[in-house]
Amino acid sequence: PALFQMSGSQPQVGRGVPCLRCRGLCTGFEPHSWRKICKSCKCSQEEHSLSSELDDDRKIGRLLSDSKYSSLTARLKGGDGGRIYKRNRMIVTNPNISGKDPTFDTITYEWAPPGLAQKLAMQYMELIPRELQPVAGTDGALHRRRRLARQLPLYDQDPAQCRGLADGEQKLMEEFVKKYKAEALGVGEVALPGQGGGGKEEEKAQDKSIDPGRAPESPNGALESAPAAGHYHCETCQQPVPGDCPVVYADRAGYSRQWHPACFVCCRCAEPLVDLIYFWKSGAAWCGRHYCESLRPRCAGCDEIIFSEDYQQVEGLAWHKKHFACLECETLLTGKPFTLANASLLCTTCSQSR
Repeated sequence: PALFQMSGSQPQVGRGVPCLRCRGLCTGFEPHSWRKICKSCKCSQEEHSLSSELDDDRKIGRLLSDSKYSSLTARLKGGDGGRIYKRNRMIVTNPNISGKDPTFDTITYEWAPPGLAQKLAMQYMELIPRELQPVAGTDGALHRRRRLARQLPLYDQDPAQCRGLADGEQKLMEEFVKKYKAEALGVGEVALPGQGGGGKEEEKAQDKSIDPGRAPESPNGALESAPAAGHYHCETCQQPVPGDCPVVYADRAGYSRQWHPACFVCCRCAEPLVDLIYFWKSGAAWCGRHYCESLRPRCAGCDEIIFSEDYQQVEGLAWHKKHFACLECETLLTGKPFTLANASLLCTTCSQSR
């Protein structure tokens, strides 16, 4: 099995790094005790600095381990015995013959669909908007990492990263994570139409274990039928899919459904699903953040999933009781007057002083 060497201790990401949004008004990241924001400027940690690539790969490695997608991870050499994401990078070298002596232009993609010939992988990339292509050193690569932080927060899968869990709730969260890994978590597969799942639909239909008089059944229990050759369409935009263009398959949806690469997005926020990692529910693909929120409320104070049945709710938002507090002075506001603006709570004193 593949082994990945892990580097030594990492510095705390973002600490002391000026905020990108505040344009120099914030002198450096000061972590709040339980909010996922800077104590100084109130912006998120991601506005100051993203986590390291190693931390990102460890996060996805943890997510995919103990699931049927664990083959996309590898054991870490040393460390805590955890697993790391075998993120598929793609390096493309193009000869440049415009000058007298030929040179080579090298492009590195921070992520590409695994298991594909480079030609098909490049076709996939060309079907994604240029500003979203994860080319190293570009806004596309940065956009990928921001989506990764937003869609797959570590505290949605690791109880040790949560500040909002009360005694006895860790077990509830562990069961929650175990259940979504078994029932909803998926990683999209890229293939030509009709070739998802390692073979053509026509070949699958001839599988002797399937009753020819009954349509194949998808993993969520819905009956489905494979489209006739040449009549494929995208699940999101419903437009036809050319037979020579790669599409995305989601095995939990069944292989009679496919998506244009640019159309494989979260049904809630419409953001492209980072590295094709999806959660399947109610006949649609969700990003991790919105899938978890569809099952349990998320605290508007600490951004963590709430596992207590006793929480505060105001105007469709939810808070842990201990986090229902003023953004500025931290005064608990249960039973007290307050204002709510942009999902932030303020006591009357702090509201008037703004």
